Amino acid sequence: MARGVFVPVVRSEPRAKPTGDEPAGRKGGEIYLNRTEKEQVISELHEKMGKAKAAILAEPKGLNVATVTELRRKLREAKVEYRIVKNTLAARAAKGTPVEPIAEKFVGPTALVMSYDDVVAPAKLLAEFMKDRESFSIRTAVIQGRVVDAKGIQALAKMPGLQELRGQIAAMIAQPATQLARMIGAPGQQLARVLGARREQLEKQS
Repeated sequence: MARGVFVPVVRSEPRAKPTGDEPAGRKGGEIYLNRTEKEQVISELHEKMGKAKAAILAEPKGLNVATVTELRRKLREAKVEYRIVKNTLAARAAKGTPVEPIAEKFVGPTALVMSYDDVVAPAKLLAEFMKDRESFSIRTAVIQGRVVDAKGIQALAKMPGLQELRGQIAAMIAQPATQLARMIGAPGQQLARVLGARREQLEKQS
């Protein structure tokens, strides 16, 4: 009589339904967050969006890790923040902040670039970065509460930044007192021309 083969019976336990408070992890290569962590991200973004004087949405396509790292470094040196955001969380965070008017533009791959001081610096750096990268583009922006398109950012990039203006003012202050008094008393357009001429003079000297 042949011996029978013993086959163990494995009883499957019913899978618990997700509560939304499970620890964060990866799914299909994408990081996912639990409910608590999502709320933390929204709160942090909301606070930063409320303080941002410039918020630019860009499409970071076709960039490798080394290129993004270098871009982050340059922006960070100018006190500008660059981060890849999850659109649904960013749109929720934008409510009640200056970024809210462009909340509907949080679609597809999105990089959020925010400056809390100089509004020209991020425009200059991104415009320079995009020169040889057609895959990277600006979608829209909010500059001091006003919605600006990609062309507006390019125009802003041509303006003197905060550091440049400070340098021009410092050069102006270094002038003799009588000349400084005349410059301060001059109309706005004339003062701008004087500053421009002084900047060209300094550039030639350097």
